[in-house]
Amino acid sequence: MSGDELRMPNKLAHETSPYLLQHANNPVDWYPWGDEALKKAKIEDKAIFLSIGYSACHWCHVMEDESFTDPNIAELMNSNFINIKVDREERPDIDSIYMTAIQSMRGQGGWPLSMFLTPDGEPFYGGTYFPPQDRHGMPAFSKVLLAVADAYKYKRTDVEESARVVKETLEKHTKSIDTSEVVDREIYLRAYGVMENNFDQKNGGFGSYPKFPQPMVLEFLLRYYNTDKLGNARALDMVNATLNNMSRGGIYDHLGGGFHRYSTDASWLVPHFEKMLYDNALISRLYTHAFQVTGNNQYKKIATETLDYILREMTDINGGFYSAQDADSEGYEGKFFIWSQEELRKTLTPEQCQIIEKYFAVEEEGYFEGSNILNTPKSIEELASELGEDEASLIGTIQNAKETLFKIRSNRVAPATDKKILTSWNGLMICSLVLAAAVFQREDYLRAAEANARFILDQMVYEGRIMRSHKDNISKIKGFLEDYASLIAGLLSLYEFTLDTKWFTQARHITDNMLDLFWDNDDHIFYDTGIDQESLIVRPRNITDNAMPCGSSIATNVLLKLSVLTGNDRYKNTAEDSLRSVQNFMGQIPIGFGHWLEALDFYLSSPKEIALIGPRDDDNMNSLISAIFSKYIPNKVVAGFNPNDESTYVEIPLLEDKETVENKPTAHICKNYFCLMPVTSEVRLLEQLEEPDNGILRQMF
Repeated sequence: MSGDELRMPNKLAHETSPYLLQHANNPVDWYPWGDEALKKAKIEDKAIFLSIGYSACHWCHVMEDESFTDPNIAELMNSNFINIKVDREERPDIDSIYMTAIQSMRGQGGWPLSMFLTPDGEPFYGGTYFPPQDRHGMPAFSKVLLAVADAYKYKRTDVEESARVVKETLEKHTKSIDTSEVVDREIYLRAYGVMENNFDQKNGGFGSYPKFPQPMVLEFLLRYYNTDKLGNARALDMVNATLNNMSRGGIYDHLGGGFHRYSTDASWLVPHFEKMLYDNALISRLYTHAFQVTGNNQYKKIATETLDYILREMTDINGGFYSAQDADSEGYEGKFFIWSQEELRKTLTPEQCQIIEKYFAVEEEGYFEGSNILNTPKSIEELASELGEDEASLIGTIQNAKETLFKIRSNRVAPATDKKILTSWNGLMICSLVLAAAVFQREDYLRAAEANARFILDQMVYEGRIMRSHKDNISKIKGFLEDYASLIAGLLSLYEFTLDTKWFTQARHITDNMLDLFWDNDDHIFYDTGIDQESLIVRPRNITDNAMPCGSSIATNVLLKLSVLTGNDRYKNTAEDSLRSVQNFMGQIPIGFGHWLEALDFYLSSPKEIALIGPRDDDNMNSLISAIFSKYIPNKVVAGFNPNDESTYVEIPLLEDKETVENKPTAHICKNYFCLMPVTSEVRLLEQLEEPDNGILRQMF
């Protein structure tokens, strides 16, 4: 028998995380994070090696293949350390602490995150990926292990001093607060100026490379444009340039829909091929909003293809949404997605090939591992002119060819799917699906969003506590701030479109629990972990909007909306304190505070308050709701009830004393509870909605 056949699984074998299970048969004596491993480190007086990653992480796979499956390296690890493996998607609290630590040590971080800790969990040395041999200025992992083990045994004073310094840095980071009393309205303008200066004029997006989509930053630019369409046209130009280039590049999956994680180059051509649920939730929402603003049907196409991909490949039979799809298949990154010219010519007709090779910029030699990444540098109009083809005919040929290629691709070995279901990421997708259901009149999107909300509320709540993760019929890990806030956002979006009171009632109940668990009345800030969760070396508080919005910014957004709906001063005051705590960061480094800036926009504006009175299933009511969602109105709240059914009423001040006109479904448009004349027709409602929201400009100038 081989060594692999004799090897017993390590302690990760009982986990549900696909990432942890990938390491369950390593010769490393891995432990999951928990009391058993931490107590063992103290009893044996060993340093802890902490490895943090996630299932779709390419370099995590590389380090496993090179080092964690090597018996010699495993022996070094097992002899000298207590080895702990963490899925960062399950435990964002642990990831946040130690990512901040490595950034303070080295100025940058990434995954896999490789940290060495004292038995008390205090970091004293770390890095990211370490190769098996010295390479490109990086030391071999075996050398690192021996050096750290030697330092821990013979230079304990130095190790403890390093740990003390890092812990002090972490404590200062979590307590970093702007104590200004008034939210500075100039932040809004300063943030835009920084974004404009960092904009890539040639390719769209921000910075050089690697290049991330930054959907929250682009959402802010849409809002900025919306405040003054003539004066701020440049903001919309930046959004259009970015969205057009992204949707033409290889970062977009032109056959199956959906976006890959990021582009390794400046022109969006060569992606890192993993697909994440949160990216596609945020990006599809951005394209839907851009469609509302511009009416550009290409944006509708990209938004719906992305959401169709989620429903097709990333949705559990019970309604949950899966977390991610891997970058690798058959041991190679991107193999599932790339095409050689020869393969295309064997698959398509000569007529199709002539067009597809030009449309997807296919080269004989290829430009990625000898193959091609499908991208569309030329528009249909440009290609039709070049080929002398009719546009409609050209579109038909391309669509038929794409369907053929998709079928062929479906027979390849697909990247692995991480099927764990995370509350926060699912909440983001609920928001995106509801918006698209309303804007594009897609009943299937609404059904998927409702099924997802029911799944979370039915399967991911234990003894009143929302859980973080679900897989294999097991829900575990008490939810973090981002889980609560994202779910609230999703439930509110469902209420505003369906007017079903159960969604609002649940949202408000969860909001009150969120404040009790995560808001600190002394520091006037949100923490990411609840008062009932495990005590770590510091209580984590992430305030930056990176790949996805942070819990604090999502919470602030939902509190602002709920404060308008309910008139609850606690919601309003908490949101104001939260905004004040980060206002300088918003102006100085806005690229990392996009969702915060959306909250600031709402706070400084005069949100439209829309009351809809009448039965929800009436055709005229559907027309009124369609009118509302046909417009880009980022700062609005919607509430409604049916006077003929008292069960549809909730205590929302906006609904008080509102009636139908001539017994027809009626819309009341208000600001600060002062209302325009009620209207019953879609035309009249659209006229009232056309009034620009100049609240920010009025307050600024």
